[in-house]
Amino acid sequence: MFEQQLVNGFTLGLIYALIAVGYTMVYGVIELINFAHGEIYMLGAFLTVSFISMGLPLPLAALLAMLATAAIGVLLDIVAYRPLREAPRLAALITAIGMSIFLQNLAMIIWGSRPLPFPRQSLPAFFGEPALRFSDVTVTWMQMVIYLVALALMVGLNLIITKTRTGTAMRALAQNRTAAALMGINVNRVISFTFALGSGMGAVAGVMVSMYYNTMYPTMGYLAGVKAFAAAVLGGIGSVPGAMLGGVALGIAETLGAGYISSPYRDGVAYAVMILVIIFRPSGFLGRSMVEKA
Repeated sequence: MFEQQLVNGFTLGLIYALIAVGYTMVYGVIELINFAHGEIYMLGAFLTVSFISMGLPLPLAALLAMLATAAIGVLLDIVAYRPLREAPRLAALITAIGMSIFLQNLAMIIWGSRPLPFPRQSLPAFFGEPALRFSDVTVTWMQMVIYLVALALMVGLNLIITKTRTGTAMRALAQNRTAAALMGINVNRVISFTFALGSGMGAVAGVMVSMYYNTMYPTMGYLAGVKAFAAAVLGGIGSVPGAMLGGVALGIAETLGAGYISSPYRDGVAYAVMILVIIFRPSGFLGRSMVEKA
């Protein structure tokens, strides 16, 4: 049971990591906790199913949903956050919560408030079959696909951040936005790109969760967003590798808690982990302690 729970926790943790990366990138660049990011994750799932209902194959539908949510992320920045760039942080935080509620209700208007199943006919028949089996542990083909997609996206994200001019600009903004602007960096364009990148990865996470659990609903982004935020805090808010590590650690902790304590308490693990980390290690696993000069 322990080994199987580790496999299941690793699967869930990679999904949390994809969502947490969106949180931590936006925070690293503009020091904003985008609480509407969970709703972007939710929209990714619903948009994918809508595109599938139009007759598109799953890979193309997921790609279009990823592009659509990236555009929504950019629009969110332009409409809700850019006008408050120089405002007190509390104003932007309240706006983020407001956008989260708005997107939830918009999804209810468009798709209804009841849970919807993921169209299983769009998945290959072998997805539910074992891909690997050792001892009493089974890894299905769907889990293998989740591993490969999540790891490929994380490697690609790391290459973008470390090897491209835009990634260099993102890191410059994270260090000092004013100095980056004086060096000729288009601050608004880089921030919009950050929102697009994080939103696209969140959408992929929404698709994979919907496939894995065979359900989606308009409020699914709230709890997933809280857990992903806990993962970002656990790994070190502002650190992309930390978000990945925190997501995996949280997913494993959650499944072990469900398996060995009680399934109804699994959601409380995210809150407990976030509280404990804030108390004992505020900077997280890979975060840096920041000292403000007087």
